[in-house]
Amino acid sequence: MWLDLPNLWIVTLNLVAVPAIHLGVSWCYTKMDRARFDPAAALFRERPWEAGGEVYQRLFRIRGWKHLLPDAAPWFDGFAKGRLADKDPVYLRAFIAETCRGEAAHYAQVPALLLTLAWNPWPVAAAAMVAYALLSNLPCIVLQRFTRARLRRFLAEVEGR
Repeated sequence: MWLDLPNLWIVTLNLVAVPAIHLGVSWCYTKMDRARFDPAAALFRERPWEAGGEVYQRLFRIRGWKHLLPDAAPWFDGFAKGRLADKDPVYLRAFIAETCRGEAAHYAQVPALLLTLAWNPWPVAAAAMVAYALLSNLPCIVLQRFTRARLRRFLAEVEGR
């Protein structure tokens, strides 16, 4: 902790800063040009071990809880990823790129949330904030990768017809 604050201020800062960081990063990424999020980039490429996204269903039973995660993009007039709205290949490619944008936004939220270490006391509160930064973003990252793999497979089917 770099700032020595009373507990009330620490709690207040956390209650204000954590949602502000989540929403601020989401807003920034929603406003970025979609072309910056290339699905062919190394970060977003599907790995063989992902097995078309099925590894996420086997390990995490993602279909059972994915509906519980919020999609902040529509809050900022962004691309809604809650459900498939069209089968057009152009739309599917845009959706795939949007999963890259969402994944990147959640990667960015982890270090952004670590800014709270400036006022959270070490080691317990700081460790809790690190755990929160990871645990609040990893399910969203997994969901983006799962969705993108399924969309890629569906796009290949649509284009193969």
